[in-house]
Amino acid sequence: MKSLPGTTLVDCSRLPVMFFFRLAVGSDGIRVMMESALTARDRVGVQDFVLLENHTSEVAFIENLRKRFKENLIYTYIGSVLVSMNPYKELEIYTKQHMERYRGVNFYEVSPHIYAVADNAYRSMRTERRDQCILISGESGAGKTEASKKVLQYYAVTCPASEHVQTVKDRLLQSNPVLEAFGNAKTLRNDNSSRFGKYMDIQFDFKGAPVGGHIINYLLEKSRVVHQSHGERNFHIFYQLIEGGEDDLLRRLGLEKNAQQYQYLVKGNCPKVSSINDRNDWKIMRKALSIIGFTDDEVEELLNIIASVLHLGNVQYGGEDSGSAYITTETQIKYLARLLGVDGTVLKEALTHKKIIAKGEELMSPLNQEQAASARDALSKAIYGRTFTWLVNKINDSLAFKDDSFNSKNASVIGLLDIYGFEVFQNNSFEQFCINYCNEKLQQLFIELTLKSEQEEYEAEGITWEPVQYFNNKIICDLVEEKFKGIISILDEECLRPGDASDITFLEKLEDTVGGHAHFLTHKLADGKTRKVMGREEFRLIHYAGEVNYNVNGQLLNGGQRLKIKKPKEILNPPQSQCPLCTAPLTATQFKNSLAKLMEILMSKEPSYVRCIKPNDAKQAGRFDEVLIRHQVKYLGLMENLRVRRAGFAYRRRYETFLQRYKSLCPDTWPNWDGRLVDGVSTLVKYLGYKPEEYKLGRTKIFIRFPKTLFATEDALEVRKHSLATKLQSSWKGYSQKTKYRKMRQSAVKIQAWWRGILARREAKRRREAANTIRRFVKGFIYRHQPRCPENEYFLDYVRYSFLMKLHRSLPKTVLDKSWPTPPPALIEASEQLRKLCMQNMVWKYCKNINSEWKHQLEQKMVASEIFKDKKDNYPQSVPKLFVGTRLSGEDINPKLQQAVGNEKMKYAVPVTKYDRKGYKARNRQLMLMADSAIIVEEAKLKQRIDYSSLKGISVSSLSDGMFVLHVACEDNKQKGDVVLQSEHVIETLTKVAICADKMNSININQGSIKFNVAQGKEGIIDFTSGSELLIAKAKNGHLSVPGSYGLQRPPGETVHL
Repeated sequence: MKSLPGTTLVDCSRLPVMFFFRLAVGSDGIRVMMESALTARDRVGVQDFVLLENHTSEVAFIENLRKRFKENLIYTYIGSVLVSMNPYKELEIYTKQHMERYRGVNFYEVSPHIYAVADNAYRSMRTERRDQCILISGESGAGKTEASKKVLQYYAVTCPASEHVQTVKDRLLQSNPVLEAFGNAKTLRNDNSSRFGKYMDIQFDFKGAPVGGHIINYLLEKSRVVHQSHGERNFHIFYQLIEGGEDDLLRRLGLEKNAQQYQYLVKGNCPKVSSINDRNDWKIMRKALSIIGFTDDEVEELLNIIASVLHLGNVQYGGEDSGSAYITTETQIKYLARLLGVDGTVLKEALTHKKIIAKGEELMSPLNQEQAASARDALSKAIYGRTFTWLVNKINDSLAFKDDSFNSKNASVIGLLDIYGFEVFQNNSFEQFCINYCNEKLQQLFIELTLKSEQEEYEAEGITWEPVQYFNNKIICDLVEEKFKGIISILDEECLRPGDASDITFLEKLEDTVGGHAHFLTHKLADGKTRKVMGREEFRLIHYAGEVNYNVNGQLLNGGQRLKIKKPKEILNPPQSQCPLCTAPLTATQFKNSLAKLMEILMSKEPSYVRCIKPNDAKQAGRFDEVLIRHQVKYLGLMENLRVRRAGFAYRRRYETFLQRYKSLCPDTWPNWDGRLVDGVSTLVKYLGYKPEEYKLGRTKIFIRFPKTLFATEDALEVRKHSLATKLQSSWKGYSQKTKYRKMRQSAVKIQAWWRGILARREAKRRREAANTIRRFVKGFIYRHQPRCPENEYFLDYVRYSFLMKLHRSLPKTVLDKSWPTPPPALIEASEQLRKLCMQNMVWKYCKNINSEWKHQLEQKMVASEIFKDKKDNYPQSVPKLFVGTRLSGEDINPKLQQAVGNEKMKYAVPVTKYDRKGYKARNRQLMLMADSAIIVEEAKLKQRIDYSSLKGISVSSLSDGMFVLHVACEDNKQKGDVVLQSEHVIETLTKVAICADKMNSININQGSIKFNVAQGKEGIIDFTSGSELLIAKAKNGHLSVPGSYGLQRPPGETVHL
């Protein structure tokens, strides 16, 4: 079943005994009507078997269980009885949130749950001041122990707490691992099966807080101590001691860390189980003993007894010629004598002889091997059984409330009974006989209390009580427990009589005494057909739940044991005046007496019932074994319980609840009924067509006999809901929209009035401020030439503010922009400071944004500026032009020249015109600047190399021509003299030469003429004239004549970079 996000899955098919089904969905506390859940009955079944249409059909009963189990709904009611299915998996239904959901809620208001039973018992105890008890039954593996744990956990969380109360809670919870260690074992059906019945009383003070407790144990399966079926184990404590015990402890107890060494632990051939961690459980058990309050000496005595049982199992016998038995394992006797604190000789005699008392005389008779082994096993079972009883008593001492001011008689009590359900095995022994006898008594009690409760309710409502026909199992109880004639009395008599009493003589005595009873049968008394399925050593009892065959083998031994005990060490060390095997009542009689006391306890309390069912033997989640479940339904008596509950009326409700839910089905009761409730309900059921035999009207409740009547009413309501929902929706939508419109209209009017007031106040305020501003401005203008005073301060501040805002809008954008607004007289000094700061800021930003290439460009321009600024006429035209890395591309340089230059790096290359020193003939050349020299190239031929070190200086005119002279030192014949060159990019070229040769200070800018060396001792002169001549030629005086504007013309297509 899926649920919407933020909601809780609602179990929607349970008995509607209270009207409202309250369920917290998320955190909004929604209440859901419980009866509406009946519409889902086809899918998830009904929550109460009382509402089954065919309540007498076992098939319908089991099918309802199947539907709910499939939906993980493991709890179902039979009236007030809770039926619980073991899911064999973790379900999210035991959280603290679930506990709070069931806390203080009526039993039928919420879906079936173990918490509902626990809370109902607690509230009944608090409100009615009557003791309560919860009876949990079921076969092994059905979840009885877990159910009792959930009840204890519920009380531990929901009950009031204090420091002492918390201690009691801890001890109550910690008693579980101790009792499980000593009373639980691995069986074929359950790895942690409780092999004893437990009744626990939880005492509460007047505040409802748990202040103490008391535990009574019933019918410990002592036979498991000496024998286990294949695949089963002995009690957990033996394996925990061997696996988890410290080496020093085991050495002192004479034990080994190997369960295979002990006869009592190997018969089941299952020393280890994957689902059980014995070593970890040992630690938990020891810690629990400490919390409960066991002293170290008491724990030591307890472990001595447990070890002695293992040693007893290893005692072996031999046979003499006379047939008498003797002990062959002296080592075990030594360990036993030390651990039990008894004399070894006396112990050996007790294990090989029996004492017969006849006419006041004591006789010691030797035992044969078989008898001695049986006596040994009987002693082991008795020791363990009485030790378990002592352990329970010790736990009771720790749980007892020791406040002298607290009157335990007036304490409120909730009892918790965890006991076997009815058991039928292939071989049923004395334990099954006692278990089934106990269930007969509980069934008798249940029927009596159920009928009594039903009769009281009918009488309170003034409805005639109709006698219910049911099977009264008192006849079976009398067969077992009747004085002098019952089976238990016959067993006692046979055990105590002198002579050779045996199991066969016991069976013969039964045939003679109760052979004519209708519920008793033996092989001898049966017909031929029955004899085929009965053994000669069996007798049959016809219980309320069916027929069971019991084997008499061991009945005399098990039922005839008796042994008194006060402390563990007294098991085999009684006072000298008392024999441990002669004064205590026999086991069967003890159980009958304790069961009678239990019935008295339960009769004095208000009972609640939990019936646990195991869905399969494989312990698999989701598997539903119909055969196994049918077997449990039969032997738990669930069909009989349902039949008794359905003998009267299946459904009952208070008038106000019934009328409130179904009044919409009748026009006379809808929407409200103003008369008496009983009249309203009568009018409603008549309109619905109820027949007289289908219902009865009591004083405060209506009783409906058949579930189909309720289902038809609920289905009619489901149909009616749609029309009601439509009408309610339309009415609600109209009402809500009208209400919404009125609220919006009122809000709009209020907002409009409020907003108009704001606008008017704002306008008046703005006008006042404007008038004041104009007045102050005019007055300031009048007094503007006077020193600062209140009359002109606003005007002066405004003038300053206006200047600053104007300056803000018209700040220079570049460092070359020299514009600046004119400041008022009062801000002249401040204006200059701001102008300086602005310029510094622009310079800083400009410098910050310069990249490496642009920086190199500027450095070259700076060198050019230092050399040529205000000295050469064509320098201003070169400023906007960017200097390039080279004026020659790779295609312009001959490859042969590149090979001749080799690895020398060329820094700059430019085409130039070279003038011969003789005749001044112009020749096209290429000037290349290398790292250490400048070379002059003619196509592929290197004409001249000028080392920078031999470059004495550079001469250039101050006019706009492109002529320059490289003055070279003529120290050897390799140098031919100064070089006369002309370049169209003279400023760029000379700047590059100056940087490469580091000759920034060696450039001479001449006016008029330049002298240069033609050869050694011979000079030439270049004359510069201003004019429009366009040719460079040799003058008549032999000088080279250069017009001053030569070189200004740009080649076609050249662009000036600004």
